[in-house]
Amino acid sequence: MKIVQMLGSVAVAALLVSGCAKPPTEQVAAAEKAVLEAQQSGATMYAAQDYAKLEGALAAIKSEVTEQDGKFALLRDYGKAEQLATSTKADAERVKADAIKKKEEAKVGALQAHQVAQDAVKATLDLVAKAPVGKDRAAVEAIKSDVEALKASLNQVQLAIDKEDYLSAQTQSKAIQEKSQAVSAEIQNALAKVGKGKPSAAKKK
Repeated sequence: MKIVQMLGSVAVAALLVSGCAKPPTEQVAAAEKAVLEAQQSGATMYAAQDYAKLEGALAAIKSEVTEQDGKFALLRDYGKAEQLATSTKADAERVKADAIKKKEEAKVGALQAHQVAQDAVKATLDLVAKAPVGKDRAAVEAIKSDVEALKASLNQVQLAIDKEDYLSAQTQSKAIQEKSQAVSAEIQNALAKVGKGKPSAAKKK
């Protein structure tokens, strides 16, 4: 009889031990680390939607763990939280790789756009030197002021590139290029009005 009672006590103790589930601390920490690495890789900018989902997944994990923590020890089940943590870690690693790829592509695009903007500003500066003054001195001075502003804007593009904000650098470069082209067209129209917009015709022998 005593042996049966002892065995029964052991069985109950084993049930209690197995029933006291522990939160998946390591898995959750690994998921958080993976999400942080995704953020540091530029995911907030280059994979924003996917990164937002990762943040939502982390919140869901913490909510699930908190819910299970509030239950009676024998009723706790952290299986769902563990699964969420594992899948979130895998998703974060994928988002990190995708962000790195998109960031590199954006870098190439930003450098190219910056060069195009520089060339456009230079071409405009060359035209400014040919701009007729005459009675339109105020207009020419205004154009020169616009071009100087464009030159200053190129510095802002370089700062964006230095900060690895390649998307902003591309946007700014495009705006500079378009503005330069508009100013150039304005100068060319002015040159055409005074007969300097076209090369002089060759004299007939």
